[in-house]
Amino acid sequence: MATIDRHARLTLLTGPSGVGKGTLVTRLLERHPQLWLSVSATTRAPREGEQDGIHYFFHSRKSFDQLVSEGGLLEWAEFAGNCYGTPKQPVLGRLESGTPVLLEIELEGARQVRRSFPQALQIFLAPPSFEELEQRIRGRGTEAEAAIAKRLDRARTELKAQQEFDAVVVNDDLQTALNNLERLMGLYET
Repeated sequence: MATIDRHARLTLLTGPSGVGKGTLVTRLLERHPQLWLSVSATTRAPREGEQDGIHYFFHSRKSFDQLVSEGGLLEWAEFAGNCYGTPKQPVLGRLESGTPVLLEIELEGARQVRRSFPQALQIFLAPPSFEELEQRIRGRGTEAEAAIAKRLDRARTELKAQQEFDAVVVNDDLQTALNNLERLMGLYET
C-alpha cells in the first residue's frame, strides 16, 4: 500500500438535513481549491444534467454489489431502494498525492469510516437548536408534512450521536461556522 502524505487529511462532515452542510462545503471549496470533495457511487439513475464521475459514479446494482464485496467502498448504505457509497480508491489516491479530502456523508457512513479509517477527522455540524433546524427544514417549502416529520425524527437521532465525533461545529452564523471548520481542518493558521 502506498504511503499517505502526512499533511493530507481525510475529513468527514456529518449533520442532520437542513443544518447547512451543502452551503458550508460549497464555501470551503470556493475558498480552498486544494480540497477535493469525494464523489459518491450510487445505483440510482442519473438526473437530468448529472454526469458520471462528476456528480456521482453511476453503477448497476450488480457492479455496486461487486464493489461492496471487494472492499472497494469506505462506507455505503441503502436508502429508498438505492445504494450510495464512497469509493475507496479515489480517496486513497488523492490522500497519497497529498491532497486533503472532504467527505460529506450521513451518520451511518461516518460510523463505517470511523472503523475502517480511524485517523480521519470527523466533524459534526449541529444547528443552534432543534427548533431552528425545524424552521430551516419547513422554510424550504419543498416537502410534504410526512417527509418533514421523517427528517425531523432522523435529526433527533443524529443529534444524539454528536458526542461520537472529534469536534462539533454549531452553524448559528455561516461565517463563524466556516471559520471554525477551516481552523479544525488546518486550512489556515490562527
